[in-house]
Amino acid sequence: MNIVIAEKFDDDIHHYILDFSLHLKDIIFNKINELIINITWHTSCFFCLWHIQNICDVFAHHKDKRWPQLRRHAMATWKHRADGTEAPYIPLGPFKLRLPFIHYRFELPDYLQGLLMCAVDLAAIPLMTELLGMPFEAALAIVMLNGVLYLLHHLLGDPVVPGWITPAIPLVMAYVATFPEGEARVHALISFQLMLGILALILGRTGLASKVVRMIPSAIKAGVIMGAGLAAVVVIFEEGGRFEQYPFTISIAVGLAFYLIFSRHFNKLKAQGGLWGVLGKLGIFPIIVLAIIVAPLFGEAPWPDMEWGFSQPDFMLMFSEYTVFGVGLPPLMMFISAIPTVLAAYIVLFGDVLQSKALLDEADEKRLDEKIDYDPNRAHLIFGGRNFLMSILGPDVVMAGPLWAAMHVVITERYKEGKDTMNSIFGGSGSFRWGTNTGLLLMPIVSLVQPILGIALALTLLIQGYVSVRIGIMEARSQRDLGIAGVIAAVLVTKGAAWAFAVGVALCALIYGKRFFTGENDETFVKDVVGSDAFLTNTTSEQSSNLSDPAAPADSR
Repeated sequence: MNIVIAEKFDDDIHHYILDFSLHLKDIIFNKINELIINITWHTSCFFCLWHIQNICDVFAHHKDKRWPQLRRHAMATWKHRADGTEAPYIPLGPFKLRLPFIHYRFELPDYLQGLLMCAVDLAAIPLMTELLGMPFEAALAIVMLNGVLYLLHHLLGDPVVPGWITPAIPLVMAYVATFPEGEARVHALISFQLMLGILALILGRTGLASKVVRMIPSAIKAGVIMGAGLAAVVVIFEEGGRFEQYPFTISIAVGLAFYLIFSRHFNKLKAQGGLWGVLGKLGIFPIIVLAIIVAPLFGEAPWPDMEWGFSQPDFMLMFSEYTVFGVGLPPLMMFISAIPTVLAAYIVLFGDVLQSKALLDEADEKRLDEKIDYDPNRAHLIFGGRNFLMSILGPDVVMAGPLWAAMHVVITERYKEGKDTMNSIFGGSGSFRWGTNTGLLLMPIVSLVQPILGIALALTLLIQGYVSVRIGIMEARSQRDLGIAGVIAAVLVTKGAAWAFAVGVALCALIYGKRFFTGENDETFVKDVVGSDAFLTNTTSEQSSNLSDPAAPADSR
């Protein structure tokens, strides 16, 4: 009798402990969920209100002039940048900390673009839902977490607009899809992203990243960048692609976007100021607004079903079912099996690093008032850290890439217009990413752009394709380089990055032999003509004047 009572007592205690543990787990996850939402929301609100306060201070003309000396200095730091120097910063080892309103001017046009371009960030949700069976609210939590980490780039000294590793997304999805649905796929994605993050961190910490960038032959650089651009275009126009879903909206929106961003004619109108000047400063903000209206008119998307309030991401569900905290660490074999795909993804990612440097070098030539310091090692540490953190806190199918090429082009084009338009490159890239984070928090913005997620993604891919092909060609230094690059680009589109890189190495070895790394300069491009100051000056003007026509004369604007 006593034994039976003791066993029953033990069972009751066990159930009580189990119930208490589950209850405690729910409380902890709920608190974490609320904490993350509150931190993200209050951080965005803080910077918005700070900006509003500064505007109010200007108009109010406070009678009390006894501002604390520290605040006066802090608020004015970015205003005192000497020409030809970097934007002010606080040194942090390999990083350079820059805070909004203190070290760079908050750029309202770029912030407004970000509010609506969060549509592209949200386009990652269908991919996670399809691949992992993830509910919308959990996927939204991952998108918001990734959005917060985007801010690390400009805050820590990397002057780019970060984004996904877009060309590698099909590669990653195909790899993860080889595993059974459920926990195995989550483990596959965790192991892949963790390995990718560790690889980038090692390259950045050892300084090998910048050495790799310098050592890669120009023909291979050109081919990889061109191939990434062509692949972005192919994804839109292939059978079953986005163009078949939204033919009229994409045609109208992309046509107008190319006119506003790349047209010499619009550059002349924009220089006249007035309405054209305001429209030019808004970047692709008006294009997204137009798409929201045009898509329903052509029956390609429903009218937005506006909802009010704040977004409701489910961080508790994300942590408990889609992270190492819920499903545990992947088995060792998954890390080993991910290595080939990780290397292939890094080759694609490496193309974004090359493109970042090329675009910033071009902008740096145009804007002599600010020195742009782009360090591939620093970039690797930041996006490697992002991938490492996301693999633990919220694995993401689109991954943490070093560059959102399309929006980086839009920002750098505004930056080239002068100091009055954009004081610092960090102001443009940073304000844009503060805007996307704010947009993700506001339900009216999310519900407004939700019907056109595919159109926004198509718009950015086509802009990326245009710029990537142009930048890739300009990386070449001879006609042989162009031939090799064309083959590499075609192989990348049809067979993938790993095959493309292997073909590039083989062709450079066969054609250049001992000059594998140096290649040749046959002065096909004016930028490579040696010994002529006139040529070099003209080249700088040509490359910076307009992305639509690198050969346009400098005064054609």
